[in-house]
Amino acid sequence: MPENLPAELLEGFGILPYEAASLVEAYQRASKAEATVRAYTSDAKVFQAWCRQYGFRSLPATPEAVSGFIVAEAEAGRAASTLGRRIAAIRYAHRLARQPDPTDDEGVRAALAGARRRVGVAPTQKAAATVDIVQMLLARTPTTLAGTRDRALLALGFAGAFRRSELVALDVEDLREDPEGLRVTVRRSKTDQEGRGIEKAIPHGRYV
Repeated sequence: MPENLPAELLEGFGILPYEAASLVEAYQRASKAEATVRAYTSDAKVFQAWCRQYGFRSLPATPEAVSGFIVAEAEAGRAASTLGRRIAAIRYAHRLARQPDPTDDEGVRAALAGARRRVGVAPTQKAAATVDIVQMLLARTPTTLAGTRDRALLALGFAGAFRRSELVALDVEDLREDPEGLRVTVRRSKTDQEGRGIEKAIPHGRYV
């Protein structure tokens, strides 16, 4: 059994040999991004610990247990986004184990809605980089090989509105010169979890 997953997640695979159950579970986990799986695993463990503390069973869980957990998390000052992810993790665990989804309950939805109203749902917005900021960054990069690389990444990232994860995943073969500029193949991104790939066009011109 994978040591980084709560033990109860594999209970639904009892009719399969262990090796086959592990393989099926691995493919099902692959349907989610690694960061999502890590977050869900952490959330599931938090829910399990809370259930043990108060004498509830975490899988299958009752809607009453989930509602109580959400209220306790809200009272502890958890952000609205964290509460939503906690619910998603509980839902995902139950679906993997082929158990009834306790989050699909009116009482749970009402508790979550009330918690969100109490803690607020407005996310913290990060300031976007402007031309002036990027120009300042480019001016401060050293005239070394590493500095040239950093300038290229900064300029390309700004011109193509790339995510950081997209930039660091680029290889030389993903860049193709074009009469009108540059074509960049992004093999996987946050909005392309299946890895079909997208292409971004960077036309000629002075952007920064």
